[in-house]
Amino acid sequence: MAIKLNESSAAEMRSAMIDCQLRPTDVSNTGVIAAMGAVARENFVPAALASVAYMDRPIALGEGRFLNAPLVCGRILTKAAVVPGERAMLIGAGSGYMAALLAEMGADVVAVEENAALAASAPEEARSDAIRWVSAPLTEGAADHAPYQLIIIDGAVDALPDAIEDQLAEGGRLIGALRDGAVSRLVYGVKINGTLTLHRFADMDVALLPGFAAPKAFQF
Repeated sequence: MAIKLNESSAAEMRSAMIDCQLRPTDVSNTGVIAAMGAVARENFVPAALASVAYMDRPIALGEGRFLNAPLVCGRILTKAAVVPGERAMLIGAGSGYMAALLAEMGADVVAVEENAALAASAPEEARSDAIRWVSAPLTEGAADHAPYQLIIIDGAVDALPDAIEDQLAEGGRLIGALRDGAVSRLVYGVKINGTLTLHRFADMDVALLPGFAAPKAFQF
């Protein structure tokens, strides 16, 4: 049986996450550290898993979806270099943890999630005025609120749909993870002159985000 966290033990776990998982692995940005220290990660996982919410591994949310490990979240947010007041689209918002972190850092967040049960499980921290939830296929994004200065795809995908890339503003940044066989590679790109080129910056264990199959190669 999982142990229910009290406020004191949860705070200790957040501190240990920062000191043992984040700081030793290139996550030292003060804004990222402050946000991940403030947002209660245990509130975004099933109650039975609250006691393991800060472990360095993905946490099952149900229906084949996962909350990425703290280090993955930290590396993505560090690369994102969030600017307070900018509009950010989050693809695969799940239960809202990354959305809450982005809002804590000052972004105006459009959280896209197609799984109604996951979106409904989002706690109060992910229901602030800075977060707009959109129910839509993850591969389509939320064009009605585009363009975005920042797009984060919170999971590993096989391919980036044109529909998502088209919603990125000129000069905007996109961070996500592309699958390369059994490996997931964190990628980063800036749209310049209408073109987005993605560059790998870390290989990590990133939870798969379903629905982003790569186009099948032509075969005779």
